[in-house]
Amino acid sequence: MDKYSYPFIKYFNHLSYHSLGVGVKVSIDRSIYAVKPFKDYGYRRLKCKVCGEYFWSVIERDNCGDAPCTDYTFFDIKLKVGPLTVTEVRNRFLEFFRRRGHEVIEPHPVLARWRDDLYLTIASIIVFQPHVTSGLVPPPANPLVIAQPCIRLEDIDSVGYTFGRHLTNFIMGGHHAFNYPNKYVYFTDETVEYAREFFIKELGVPEDEITFKESWWEGGGNAGPSFEVAIGGLEVATLVFMMYEVKDGQYVEMPLKIVDTGYGIERIAWLTQKTPTAFHAIYGQLVPEYFKILELEEPPKEVFRELIKYVGRLNPKTPELYDKLKQLVMHDMGLDSRLISEYLDNSIYVFTLLDHIKTALLMLSDGAVPSNTGEGYLVRLVLRRVFRLLHRLRKVDVLEELIKKQISYWNELYPKLAKMRFYILDAVNNELKKYEQVLNRAPQVVSKYLRRRGSSLGTLIELYDSHGIPPEIVSDVANKLGMNVKVPSNFYSILASRHSRAPLKPKEKVKVPKEVIEYVRKLPKTKLIFHEDPYVREFEAKVVKVLGKYIILDKTAFYPEGGGQLYDTGYIILPNGLKLKVVNVQKVGNVVVHEVENSPPTGLESTVVKGVIDWDRRYTLMRHHTATHIILGVVRLLLGDHVWQAGAEKTEYHGRLDITHYKMLSEEEVRRIEALANKIVNEGRKVRTYYLP
Repeated sequence: MDKYSYPFIKYFNHLSYHSLGVGVKVSIDRSIYAVKPFKDYGYRRLKCKVCGEYFWSVIERDNCGDAPCTDYTFFDIKLKVGPLTVTEVRNRFLEFFRRRGHEVIEPHPVLARWRDDLYLTIASIIVFQPHVTSGLVPPPANPLVIAQPCIRLEDIDSVGYTFGRHLTNFIMGGHHAFNYPNKYVYFTDETVEYAREFFIKELGVPEDEITFKESWWEGGGNAGPSFEVAIGGLEVATLVFMMYEVKDGQYVEMPLKIVDTGYGIERIAWLTQKTPTAFHAIYGQLVPEYFKILELEEPPKEVFRELIKYVGRLNPKTPELYDKLKQLVMHDMGLDSRLISEYLDNSIYVFTLLDHIKTALLMLSDGAVPSNTGEGYLVRLVLRRVFRLLHRLRKVDVLEELIKKQISYWNELYPKLAKMRFYILDAVNNELKKYEQVLNRAPQVVSKYLRRRGSSLGTLIELYDSHGIPPEIVSDVANKLGMNVKVPSNFYSILASRHSRAPLKPKEKVKVPKEVIEYVRKLPKTKLIFHEDPYVREFEAKVVKVLGKYIILDKTAFYPEGGGQLYDTGYIILPNGLKLKVVNVQKVGNVVVHEVENSPPTGLESTVVKGVIDWDRRYTLMRHHTATHIILGVVRLLLGDHVWQAGAEKTEYHGRLDITHYKMLSEEEVRRIEALANKIVNEGRKVRTYYLP
């Protein structure tokens, strides 16, 4: 069979399937999981007696090797390598695949600004979706490897409670191969073999400690069968064989077959260091420093060891089980219940703050501006959880110290943190002031809401989204009113999920009648003269079609409305000297449509006409357009790299630029911006324009 034949997935009714939950099922021929390395090295297919899922192992075993089906046993596994930091694991991972023919790709920001459907980079494959994965553009290298910082907030409520199994930020080590119908790179066999080599040969993990669990993965609009790789209760990698695009609730087979892997760099560091928790492996010296700054007693290592034995068994979505955890540790260690509660609570506070502060710093350093929408909403959500914890601990005054500690600690891996230090500190301080204003007005707002609308989940969400009031404050106010408000344990995860995807942007309305649009779509592309020379004032062109007052030419120098800039006006002059006044220019797909004031005579098709631009108007628009670019550059220089263009308008009378910033500009800032912008204008600098393909 040809290596690029994939006969193992079909649409049909079968007992073994995955479903989107809308009645569409995709059946999997399980032979896809029977890869060559399993046969070569004597792996067996077994069924986990706990979760019921199938997995592969070289030894007989009752469970799949992943928590919570088993305890964490990786502490007892001897490796070939010594303790590795997060940075060392990252570098070793990249070098391992570089030696095997993969080109190392620089990571992208954690803000997925190249996507119009997502706000955050949740996986390394997001970097290549949708254009590379759809086959529209080639990948930057094939195969490639990347160590991509990622942020996922859907499990934010579990952070801290699981001692590192759940994080809101992490580095995903991804090696990717893009198989085309006419070009095979590698797929299932090689991917599993690479995983074996990395963990067994590179790190020295005994083969009988590794399991490959059969699974299914979906994300970012794609899907496919996968393996979850576990070692001693710790899932360390996911190997995805991407084969489907998810469209309108349907699985549509992709022309490309893509290797999409995710190695957990932080988890692998934990595996090698065998520290009491993942936070000790990731944050090192910051763990005791945070305990000290917050004046919280740090549990002895033996208590952490005892806690971690049980943490892996617990379902993080059921925080009530933490009472059971306390009971188990009390019984095994003979410790006082008050002391165990204090140890556990202190640890959760510190671990949550370590994680959330780092996540907020990564988002802010990539230019996120706290707000009520988009990525700004998400960074505000994370920051307000930080503020809430510090208020509870009565330690708001140490926030800046906690931030500076992380900026210093992560300087080598994330140098942008130091570069954006001033913005980060100022933006966080500004957000803290807003949060405290929210707390001051919360009692009055909450009492009014509760009396009118009750205490449903919808009310809690509306109070947070519309007024910024956290549910814990709602609960406190309700208690004083003699009411009981139950806050879901996954409240912030619900918020993050609701706001993780960008709403579909409405298509820009073209100011042309519908019947004209439908006809014009069939016409050939208009050549854009202004792309070749934006200073052309007059030109000749052939009439392609006349539809009432709308004229389509084979080429044009008239600029159509777009990019915040108004359309050109002027004249189309016929061979007999008749002037048709152009009052509107729009672009429909790749065709430019010129609207004239009065209907032209019939029979103009194929006639060569002359176009004349109203140059005074055009030149004013060009100057306003250039001015907005100058102002944006000046604003970024003076205020910081977090500033982005949020909108713009250029008319013949004025230009307007909307920017992302976290507070109102002061009079002094406005004066400095104006002064520097005017200085640049007066210098008469040469303007260079570029057109991207």
